[in-house]
Amino acid sequence: MGGTRSTCKEVTPVASSTTIVLFHSAYGLRPAVHAAAERLRAAGHEVHVPDLYDGRTADTVEEGMAIKDEIGKEELLKRAIVAAAPLSDRGLVYAGFSLGGSVAQNLALGDEKARGLLLLHGTSDLAEDASVDELPVQLHVADPDPFEPHDWLNAWYLRMRRAGAEVEVHRYTGAGHLFTDPELPDYDAEAAETAWRVALAFLEEVAG
Repeated sequence: MGGTRSTCKEVTPVASSTTIVLFHSAYGLRPAVHAAAERLRAAGHEVHVPDLYDGRTADTVEEGMAIKDEIGKEELLKRAIVAAAPLSDRGLVYAGFSLGGSVAQNLALGDEKARGLLLLHGTSDLAEDASVDELPVQLHVADPDPFEPHDWLNAWYLRMRRAGAEVEVHRYTGAGHLFTDPELPDYDAEAAETAWRVALAFLEEVAG
């Protein structure tokens, strides 16, 4: 589990594409999420970005968590399922930022047609009986990350492997939690570019 850091901004369209559902963080559907979607589209993928907050966004993590708690976990998952269900027959790659990663993981583990799971800054617990058929999973996470402590990540990794997933974990020393968002204090340009380079290669492999 680990990743190296370098800067690479060039994007080359893939020979074949996949359909990605990309879920936003607790901050809501902010410009950085749309920018990420455009980066993925430039690489040749079809990308959908559901708005689980119905147009609301937050300026601080506290505001974002308040919106999340107001809506409730079950309702957020319901909205995510409604957004993804019409596309699921295509064999989706589920992806998300932080809270959105948690949502993406829940949907991917419940979709037998899922082609992959790309997690940026966030994971979720999983049921003891969770089972997938060699689902490709890639996680990018700050090191350390107050929201994803080492003990949790180690346990999560083992549970995902036990469930049948093929898991890669890439850690970014010294980066902030949401280090891919240029508009947040957590942003780390070098870590972000490395994460995207590795993620795009992962998606190209999944698209196969």
